[in-house]
Amino acid sequence: MRYVYPAIFVKDEDNSYKVLFPDLDISTDGKIMEEAFLYAKGFLKSYFVYVENYDMDFNLPTDYESCNPQYSFADESMLIDVEIDKNDLKNSSKYFQN
Repeated sequence: MRYVYPAIFVKDEDNSYKVLFPDLDISTDGKIMEEAFLYAKGFLKSYFVYVENYDMDFNLPTDYESCNPQYSFADESMLIDVEIDKNDLKNSSKYFQN
């Protein structure tokens, strides 16, 4: 299954980046934009592995074009996609380690 969600990147005062997925009410961050992107992609994948494992409900993504004006404070926004396959679900414990 493939999931594609808009992500909002906001630069903090310390020049790190917070990444928000407003449709899912989740966030992550990174020291630089590239790190924030990679963490966001990994976090989104972990989120949906969890959702699929426990058959949970989740919000559908908003239209990317309509979400941009809504988050004018964003330094960057983009669509982030992840794909969940049977191996991810079978090995899901690697996503939920402490």
